[in-house]
Amino acid sequence: MSDNTQHVLAPIVRQLSLREELSADDRNAILALPFGLRKVQAGQFLVWDGDRPQHTCLLVSGFAYRHKLAGNGGRQIVSIHMRGDIVDLQNSLLGTADHNVQMLTAGEIAVIPVEAMRELAYKHPSVGMAMWYETLVEGSIFREWVLNIGRRDARTRIAHLLCELAVRMEAAGLGEHVNYELPITQEQLADAVALTSVHVNRTLMKLQQDGLITRNRRMITVVDWTKMMREADFEPRYLHLGEHAGPAPVEPAAVTSP
Repeated sequence: MSDNTQHVLAPIVRQLSLREELSADDRNAILALPFGLRKVQAGQFLVWDGDRPQHTCLLVSGFAYRHKLAGNGGRQIVSIHMRGDIVDLQNSLLGTADHNVQMLTAGEIAVIPVEAMRELAYKHPSVGMAMWYETLVEGSIFREWVLNIGRRDARTRIAHLLCELAVRMEAAGLGEHVNYELPITQEQLADAVALTSVHVNRTLMKLQQDGLITRNRRMITVVDWTKMMREADFEPRYLHLGEHAGPAPVEPAAVTSP
């Protein structure tokens, strides 16, 4: 089987190829995985906390989010997923889900049996290594999110998340780092940065008033990317996107004495 870029599972090949060099046999084995396509609606659960998932999901279109619920009913969003993401790769090995995955928007998923993913990893060590790498990158992103809600103020938290979404959406071909459609509501954004919706709204308005962003409905335009990165304490290294990590901030030229 050839590596057809239009194949439904081609995003898995692209994603894992970022992590490890894959041979033609590795790529063909990924494309040969059994799968089923499903339409999903906004709000629909892909994974329930406590379930034993039988499938791994590739997000073909739309957006999803991973979250946990506290005993008091409070929700903490811990990651956002977009087209091309392998949403619950970790459950291929963990067996029992310890969190929820829910659709942010309507979309389409490709569901792959867990057993097929395990067999692929065992028979193709380079693919298994790439999967391992992929889960390590997820861990890197989780650490950054913990830092974001634990040690940054409200303005920096929100600016940081806006920067992350900008870079990741550009890498996924869903927008530009300076202009993209925000896939989440203010309530969901609040649950991602551990603030109230009112606080999020005030902070977004202040970022706009200060000339860092403009908003038109859900469209976000970053007016000054370099200033925005500094305001957000944003260093995209934790995303491990390589050349897709977006432009680095331009440091001011050093002043030399005459």
